[in-house]
Amino acid sequence: MEIKDIFTNLPTLETERLLLRKITVGDAQDMFQYGSDAEVSRYVTWDAHKTIEDTMEFIGFVLRRYESADLAPWGIVLKETNQLIGTIDFVSWQINHKTAEIGYVIAKNYWGQGITTEAGKELLNYGFKNMNLVRIQARCFIENGGSEGVMKKLWMKYEGTLRKAMFTKGEHRDLKMYAVLKEEFEMKNSL
Repeated sequence: MEIKDIFTNLPTLETERLLLRKITVGDAQDMFQYGSDAEVSRYVTWDAHKTIEDTMEFIGFVLRRYESADLAPWGIVLKETNQLIGTIDFVSWQINHKTAEIGYVIAKNYWGQGITTEAGKELLNYGFKNMNLVRIQARCFIENGGSEGVMKKLWMKYEGTLRKAMFTKGEHRDLKMYAVLKEEFEMKNSL
């Protein structure tokens, strides 16, 4: 199995409230709305979008990833409004080890509503069923309690703090590491 086997045609995934689908140029305004929020960008590796051109540049990057069948994000879209409110993706995939890491970002107006957890469960389900994964992990800055809460709700277990593991925004940052194994996810998901 190779990345292109899964990501040549990124599938649309559906949950009770959400569609996880390819990002399009038409999503630029919705993405700029949350991408320009300093509180949202505080917990990610990228800087807040200053102009719509910053957002368009990112969308262009994503579209090139789709074209090259590489790892690329799903847009998180509220079914009720058809609004893009965030992204979720496999930020890395170690095929030989059958492991991957997820990342996500969501508009501040939707924090604390279980939306990221809902999208995350669908992505984990996809990874374990379709990508032959045995382990999926996620990391967050140590002060990002919201993201840590999502990881716990995805039945991930805390594995430790990676000290000065990432250099971003001009400084080395500590990261909390969480992970869930396929058998743990399947057991919890069946309850």
